[in-house]
Amino acid sequence: MKILLIHQYFLEKGDGGGSRFNEMSQVWADMGHEITVLAGMVHYNTGKKPEKYKRKYFYKDMNFYDNVDVIRCHVSEAYNVNFLGRLWAYFSFVFSSIYAGLFKVDKKYDVIIVTSPPLFVGITAYVLSRIKRLPLVFEIRDLWPESAIDTGVLTNKVIIKFAYWFESFIYKKAALINVLTPAFKDKLIQNKKVSPNKIIFIPNAADFSIAENIMSSNFDSESFKKELGYVNNFVITYVGAHGVANHLIQLVDAAEKLKDTNVIFQLIGAGMNKEKLKEEVKNRKIKNVVFIGPVAKSEVFKYILASDMGTSVLKKVDTFKTIYSNKTFDYMSCKKPTLLLIDGVSRELVETANCGVYAEPENIEDIVIKVKWCIENKNDLQKMGNNGYHYAKKHFDRKKLADRYLELIDNKVSLT
Repeated sequence: MKILLIHQYFLEKGDGGGSRFNEMSQVWADMGHEITVLAGMVHYNTGKKPEKYKRKYFYKDMNFYDNVDVIRCHVSEAYNVNFLGRLWAYFSFVFSSIYAGLFKVDKKYDVIIVTSPPLFVGITAYVLSRIKRLPLVFEIRDLWPESAIDTGVLTNKVIIKFAYWFESFIYKKAALINVLTPAFKDKLIQNKKVSPNKIIFIPNAADFSIAENIMSSNFDSESFKKELGYVNNFVITYVGAHGVANHLIQLVDAAEKLKDTNVIFQLIGAGMNKEKLKEEVKNRKIKNVVFIGPVAKSEVFKYILASDMGTSVLKKVDTFKTIYSNKTFDYMSCKKPTLLLIDGVSRELVETANCGVYAEPENIEDIVIKVKWCIENKNDLQKMGNNGYHYAKKHFDRKKLADRYLELIDNKVSLT
């Protein structure tokens, strides 16, 4: 199968962050499929362009992986400046990616897959699907525009109205809609009136290969922990974006109340709120929060393996009750329990797998109580870590899900 994938935030090789399609495309390529990716030039965490993309509108990275070509398209660097800057960043990619899809690729494809958010990438996908006469698979990683509205990112009434209209439009035009959680499916059927026959479910997944490669290389997690200066500390690691939606200030607040314990919160990544968080920690003289910049995916698992727990954190809004946090799967693949500060389906997952401890988001007292329980019950945590690993192996293995994804698409493509 020849696949045209549209993904504004497709990562660079080795980048930390949401690598769902980096991993998925590698699995597909290993199966003999050919993938071309139309991607943006600006990283979603930093809002910046790597130097090699400066003053360029397009950058072809052919054979990015074996059988995977990536065409980087212009995105405005105003992304993290303000609302108008972010909006222009979205639409600058729409314009550049449509051009690239028309004039920078010359293969004949079997299907277009587009992954959202942002929702507006669906414009590119729809235009190209019509012109190239290809079936369109629309993937929903997050309910947008709801999540953007709930977190205050999207406030303009005109844009909100357009976003809801276009969301309904693209659902009608898509041949298939893939959702990443059962809650998304329920929302689409009940609230958006989407036909159940159009919806498939291929969730986020665990990539076991990285952790297993590290562990098989005689990696000494205790020595690495000592190198980081965490001798006799209980380390809780967060890996991911430091943005509005993540609301990491709740970890800072909890750390301040846990200053008399041996807990250290290790926050790895980048984002528009990171400097504010660092300033807050400095001003409040909090010593048990450590900030680390973005770390390559192949390396960040070492930090997780050298931790006592991972944590998944989001702002307390109803929309986030519908999502699975992708970082939870990274912790599961490393046999580490999760301190979960997300209600809804993520909580159901962790409690069903018995692989972590839930604390109410933004309830600092509850977070503190749960962390203290974890410190005192390390044996239980080790069991939870193993539970998560085995549960993910059974239900959320990346290779199995990637194979299933193409099987479902192939069935639909054959009918069109």
